[in-house]
Amino acid sequence: MSEPVDLVVVGAGPAGMTAAATALAGGLRVVLLDSGTALGGQYWRHPPEHARAAVPTDDLHHGLGRYRALCRALAAHRSAGRLDLRLAHHAWSAVREGDGFAVHVVDRRDAPRETAAVLRAPRLLVATGAYDRQLPFPGWDLPGVLTAGGLQALLKGGGVAAGSRVALGGTGPFLLPVAAGLAARGVEVVAVCEAAHPRAWLRHPGPLLRNPGKWAEGASYAATLARHRVPVRPRTAIVAAEGGARVTAVRLAPLAPDGSPRPGTERRVEVDAVGVGWGFAPQLDLLVPLGCALTESADGNAVAAVDAGQRTT
Repeated sequence: MSEPVDLVVVGAGPAGMTAAATALAGGLRVVLLDSGTALGGQYWRHPPEHARAAVPTDDLHHGLGRYRALCRALAAHRSAGRLDLRLAHHAWSAVREGDGFAVHVVDRRDAPRETAAVLRAPRLLVATGAYDRQLPFPGWDLPGVLTAGGLQALLKGGGVAAGSRVALGGTGPFLLPVAAGLAARGVEVVAVCEAAHPRAWLRHPGPLLRNPGKWAEGASYAATLARHRVPVRPRTAIVAAEGGARVTAVRLAPLAPDGSPRPGTERRVEVDAVGVGWGFAPQLDLLVPLGCALTESADGNAVAAVDAGQRTT
């Protein structure tokens, strides 16, 4: 793009794609970059273009209509010369430079060769998403113990199941689509260990009542898990993993009201892969060095402090 750029958007997931499309529709010239090789980020991760027909993953995604509409809109702006799309570009630093910003990236389009580059614009929008929050337990560093998001990324990115006998643990609704996706591909999901009790959702019904679509989504996952006879164990956690060259078993334990394992209740289950996730934490790598103020969210994560327009300090 030879003309000056108005905005650099870092991250081409749902938020970054939507932000770029909105800015382009408003007349701005945009650079959209992402470390991945395709639009969509982690949420809309797809197999490489040449493998998509052989690796169907549509059932693992939500809102594919929206994704395809955004792809079409961005392609049109790219053809018109208003969008500079930089895939396989890893942004490792962003700094203030005069009245604007300089984003330092590594261009990996010609891997393993890497080329450094700097993208400059008066405005910067960071949409780098989040990653699985983890809590350590004995054996959590064994090969075959992954995050729940890691398991799903393997499924979405290549139709690959990390194991044939898998246990999932942690908390949050994200465990359900991961379990359903694995089960639908023939994996034996031996347990979904949800640390919370279902009654916890009833204490704060507002968000669920405002999103009736989530009830249908949850019912769909429940039907898939029931069809494949996947046991869901509330108030239970994976407290240890065992193995040598890789994980071979996990230990599960019911939880007391304070969240601690109940003594003497552990049971051992053989597995060849494990997925664990305790919600998500935001990716703040670019925002913290810029000096953006942080605040604490309801779940205890540090998040960027923003105003009603999503502007940082």
